[in-house]
Amino acid sequence: MFKYSLDNKRYHTLNFYYKNKFGGKVAKISLNGGFTCPNIDGTKGYGGCIYCSKTGSGEFGGDIHDDLITQFNKVKKVMDHKWPNSKYIAYFQARTNTYAPLEVLKTKYETVLKLPNVVGLTIATRCDAIEDCVLDYLDELNKRTNLTIELGLQTIHEKTAKIINRCHTLKEFDDMVKKLRERNIEVVVHIINGLPYETKEMMLDTVKHINNLDIQGVKIHMLNIIKDTKLDELYKRNSFELLNRDDYIDIVIKQLELLREEIVIHRITADPDPNSLVEPKWLLAKRSLINDIDKEMAKRNTYQGVKA
Repeated sequence: MFKYSLDNKRYHTLNFYYKNKFGGKVAKISLNGGFTCPNIDGTKGYGGCIYCSKTGSGEFGGDIHDDLITQFNKVKKVMDHKWPNSKYIAYFQARTNTYAPLEVLKTKYETVLKLPNVVGLTIATRCDAIEDCVLDYLDELNKRTNLTIELGLQTIHEKTAKIINRCHTLKEFDDMVKKLRERNIEVVVHIINGLPYETKEMMLDTVKHINNLDIQGVKIHMLNIIKDTKLDELYKRNSFELLNRDDYIDIVIKQLELLREEIVIHRITADPDPNSLVEPKWLLAKRSLINDIDKEMAKRNTYQGVKA
């Protein structure tokens, strides 16, 4: 069995990481802090990334009309049915969660950190939206809780980044990873497979690049097309082809082989809202997809890191 797994997985599972670190089950509570994004308000761009939904990838987070404590308790109530007596990670998920004045960030983060059994904080953000004063605060925060910063990269390829309206450079991303790691803050990187016009080799190149950075985790997503997004418009014009399920499985396995075994795999598939998903519909069978990745890895007798 792979040494970073408790359930016969062939990659470094988040479940293993949390149980090894905290000694029991840890559940992430997704929250909507009401943030915007520099790629929406005109600071870096307008309209956001072309795949971004109206909720800013926060479909399964809290209700923005509720305060953070109400959001937390509503999601916690659902989680407690599956995992009673869990510890919790407060997860600021929707949009860019460091993009606000420092005092606003402090108020939001500290509010949830005071809640019972909250053992950590995960903050999803962009590499170009963490000011130096915020870095200093995150440094202090990291000394008293389990802090993780999730940075969206999606691709290393400039041509693709322009198509998806990413509005930051690879150098900005690499520089922010370095700044965070200089403060010993854990970094998880988001990447997307199946972006318009990318080849399998391009997707593997993205993983080769991040494997050479000092990162602690990765989230691998399949591009999902959400209703009423610019990506939806592009797809309806038959401008690009989506990956099929078998190709996605093959690419994910090859990416896992290229990643150092100590890097935690937080996700190997997207988790779209079925009510707004246009394509690919096979993403809705999440458990089946994960099982088939496991089966194919066993069939190939391969593991995370075997080609790192």
